[in-house]
Amino acid sequence: MRLRSSGPSPFGRKIKIAARHLGLMDRIEVIATSTEDPADPVRSDNPLGKIPVLILDDGRTVYDSRVILETLDHMAGGDAIIPKDWDARLAALTLQALADGIMDASILVIYEARMRPAELHHEPWVERQRDKIRRGLAALQATPPDLGKLNVGTITTACALGYLDFRKQVDWRKDYPGLIGWLDAFRAKTGAYDETTPH
Repeated sequence: MRLRSSGPSPFGRKIKIAARHLGLMDRIEVIATSTEDPADPVRSDNPLGKIPVLILDDGRTVYDSRVILETLDHMAGGDAIIPKDWDARLAALTLQALADGIMDASILVIYEARMRPAELHHEPWVERQRDKIRRGLAALQATPPDLGKLNVGTITTACALGYLDFRKQVDWRKDYPGLIGWLDAFRAKTGAYDETTPH
C-alpha cells in the first residue's frame, strides 16, 4: 500500500502511529506529497487534493484520515483501535472528532499566515480558530482521555498536542498543564509517537 502524506501533517501522523501500533507499517510505503503543487499526483488519488490518502493494493484510494483508520482497524481484525462495544466506540470516535477539530483549527491558523498576503490577514478570524483550539484543550484537560487502550481518539489527541508543539499556534503547555502528563504517558506507552515526530 502507499500513503500519500507529508512529514508535518498531524493527520498523516495519526495514520503512521496507528499503522505502527497495528503492525501494518511494513506494508505501507510513505510518499512525500505537496498539496500546494498542482502537478502532485495527490489530486488524481483524492479529488479534494488533501492528505492523507491511502492507496490500497487493489488500487482503491481511501481518504480522509478517519476512513483510513477504519480501514487499518479492519485489516488488523477489528476492535483494535476502534472499539466494537458501542459505548466505547462512541467515546473514541467523539474524542477523535474533538482532536480532529483542534487540528483543523490549528492548520487554518497556519494557512492564514502562509497563504494570504499580510494586508489581508484577518486577526478576528484567526482568534476564532484559536478559541476553538482553547475550548478543545480545556475540554480535554477537564476530562483527560483514558489511556487504558490505544484507540483512534487517544492517537488523534496526541497528534493534536504534538502539532501544537510543532507549530505553536497556542502555548498549550503553559495554559493547559494538566495535559503534559497525559502526553508524557502516551509517549511512554506508544513508541510510534516519537518515531513520527516531524522535524
